[in-house]
Amino acid sequence: MKCPIDGTVLETSARVGVEINYCPQCRGVWLDRGELKKIVENSAAPASASPEGEYDEDGYHPTSSKKSRSFLTELFGF
Repeated sequence: MKCPIDGTVLETSARVGVEINYCPQCRGVWLDRGELKKIVENSAAPASASPEGEYDEDGYHPTSSKKSRSFLTELFGF
């Protein structure tokens, strides 16, 4: 399959148990129906099991001074 933006051949990668298609050139990501819902559901489970408690509204862990990475950054960090 080709990227609809630049025509590069899409690559496939498994993230959080879901196969996604992405363009290595423009870094666009394409999901089939229902895949985003599966990704969000699969990503939510480990995040709620934080050993030291929840993150605050600014993304800081109570024992950390570094800002946490969003799950989308971790998910699509090719």
